Amino acid sequence: MPSAVSQPLTLYDKVVRDHVVDEKEDGTLLIYIEDRHLVHEVTSPQAFEGLRNANRPVRRPDCTLATTDHNVPTTPRTNFKDVGTFVKEADSRTQCVTLEDNVRAFNLTFFGLNDKRQGIVHIIGPEQGFTLPGTTVVCGDSHTSTHGAFGALAFGIGTSEVEHVLATQTLITKRSQNMKVQVDGELAPGVSSKDVILHVIGIIGTAGGTGCVIEFCGSSIKSLSMEARMSICNMSIEAGARAGMIAPDQITFEYLKGRPLAPKTDSPEWKRAISYWSTLKSDAGAKFDKEVYIDARDIAPTVSWGTSPQDVVPITALVPGPDDFSDPHKKEACERALEYMGLTAGTPMEDVVLDKVFIGSCTNARIEDLRAAAKIVDGKKIASNIKHAMIVPGSGLVKQQAEQEGLDKIFTDAGFDWREAGCSMCLGMNPDILSPKERCASTSNRNFEGRQGAGGRTHLMSPAMAAACALVGKLADVRKVASSAHLTAAKVTPQIDLSEPSEEDILTDEDLDHIMDIPEDGTASAADTGSAAPSSAGMATFTQLKGIVAPLDRSNVDTDAIIPKQFLKTIKRSGLGTALFHQWRYISETGEENPDFILNKAPYRDAKTLVVSGPNFGCGSSREHAPWALLDFGIRCIIAPSFGDIFRNNCFKNSMLPITLDSEAIERVTAEAKAGREVEVDLPAQVVRAADGTELGQFEVDEFKKHCLINGLDDIGLTMQMEQKIRDFERRRTNRYPWLDGSGYLKRDRTGPVKVEAAAVPKTNRGDVKTEPLEW
Repeated sequence: MPSAVSQPLTLYDKVVRDHVVDEKEDGTLLIYIEDRHLVHEVTSPQAFEGLRNANRPVRRPDCTLATTDHNVPTTPRTNFKDVGTFVKEADSRTQCVTLEDNVRAFNLTFFGLNDKRQGIVHIIGPEQGFTLPGTTVVCGDSHTSTHGAFGALAFGIGTSEVEHVLATQTLITKRSQNMKVQVDGELAPGVSSKDVILHVIGIIGTAGGTGCVIEFCGSSIKSLSMEARMSICNMSIEAGARAGMIAPDQITFEYLKGRPLAPKTDSPEWKRAISYWSTLKSDAGAKFDKEVYIDARDIAPTVSWGTSPQDVVPITALVPGPDDFSDPHKKEACERALEYMGLTAGTPMEDVVLDKVFIGSCTNARIEDLRAAAKIVDGKKIASNIKHAMIVPGSGLVKQQAEQEGLDKIFTDAGFDWREAGCSMCLGMNPDILSPKERCASTSNRNFEGRQGAGGRTHLMSPAMAAACALVGKLADVRKVASSAHLTAAKVTPQIDLSEPSEEDILTDEDLDHIMDIPEDGTASAADTGSAAPSSAGMATFTQLKGIVAPLDRSNVDTDAIIPKQFLKTIKRSGLGTALFHQWRYISETGEENPDFILNKAPYRDAKTLVVSGPNFGCGSSREHAPWALLDFGIRCIIAPSFGDIFRNNCFKNSMLPITLDSEAIERVTAEAKAGREVEVDLPAQVVRAADGTELGQFEVDEFKKHCLINGLDDIGLTMQMEQKIRDFERRRTNRYPWLDGSGYLKRDRTGPVKVEAAAVPKTNRGDVKTEPLEW
């Protein structure tokens, strides 16, 4: 009989296929998180605490790379001694010190502030060759989508899932839909990859990619350098997507050559890797659930005007007004955005005066970004009205390379502040923040209310545009500021001097077992789970929920609005209820409760359910602090037209139920809520009822998640019952992809595995830090 013809697959389909450990009849997958788990100080403390409480080790220390980036000051480190004395703000210091405690206790690779390889987690991963095509990459950070530029499936996860990966090196998930965004044609001078992705988001909206993984393709994308591709994939999360991907090609392979944690180019493993990586592209005829086609000629230098990444226009346009939108939710959102941003509809964008300029973030702090900005400002001075213009390299190695090229002098001569590596003003969890009503030209990825500082106003743009703005003092068209010779998009791979990790010999079998956690059968797989008994329970059950419902008439409620970043500096899961919707619940000038906000009114202070009128609730960050804050306030169910993917998933991890209903059902529930009547949510029956038993709406819920909620089942305990399947997968994985073993904490040479030494974690002067003693 003739052999069956295989179905054409997308790039996403292929990567998922190669990582399935187990698949249930309902489509629930257990996927292996290949060799790429990135950890930073904000979303990991509670995960490590969970491991300790359950007496669980990190299953694959060699698969984990940690750094500090969100909280760290970007001031000079000339006199740096330790984190305890360098980080002045107490809560930030606690998170940084706690990460150092955890990497020491769990024997993980760590790039600390005294290591020149330290930097923003999504910049150091590719820089070190830790990010490779065809892998699965996760981090407790939504912008993990950056790594999809390599043809990796990379996405942000919540803290519960961080703990799950640390314990099992797997995740429970469902397949996403496939979405194609094809951009063809040559980008015009002055148009960069940042303009491309802002233009895309402006077209499809911040919920346009919800439920999807976006593959970016087309001649415009293929012409871009790896760093430009990373900027595009970085902001796929701002389009609502779970991840963004670009098929690897020769540009990808050239970028990876010589990276410390990539296969050696003269090794058989490199040839095998290239052979496999070359298959990672969508087949002809592969089916996409959504398709968007864009002509590069339609893309101009683009800037944001409002408080959402979808609020963008060409720099030559006027500030939009409510009358420019037909959708009532968008009209209302426009009114709020204009009020917050202090803008008047019809104002030319180029007339908007700025206070500050920020060039940095995981979107645009690579060497190409700094080169592009330096070309614009070379030999010029920033405008007199600019209070502060800062350049923050994405890593210590980017900073070193820029200084070798003299870029730092170009910037400082122009009046810019040259900083150390870190997330900096992108989210303002460190000292780099905007003051209320200060307006900033920013190369970061989000312009939510208060994102860069309470009351701060953010305009998103490319590095070249931000540099032009600094010179003009207003939102500026880079094409009018720089010559055409300085506007050509970079298409080359930068050569960064990458330090080789030092090696420590393995002296005994005991040393080898300790480092590699190799089981006795000889497979390069997981650590033995030891005496930790798998537990299949650990969450509160959810069956029926009856109580007052609070109506919230908003759309695109992002996680920064649910809980602002200043409340993320905690190493606990509890105590966040008072910070819920902080900027709406409290009057900023007095700190008193806002009597007009719904949760400050009776009877809604006691609400157990929240009904939201507008779509895309929980968009933005992967921070699990958002559902923690809701839960701490007392809310266990959220009803909305749609949700941000990561937020929705995080709810289930915390025994909370996110329910999607159509607009008519939402209106019925809202009517009951506004009348102050109780509503019942019946999960087993999948129905929402009024207090008198009248059905208000039916909802769908994934069978596996429903089963776990009703029975209070813990994902980690369930997964650990599949230990043998995980080990079998790891054995096959080692045979097929030997270059992936040991790329975090180990590397291989002709004599066998050797330990890769990152910077030693110093003994910390802890200041007033209070943490629990380590017992591991």
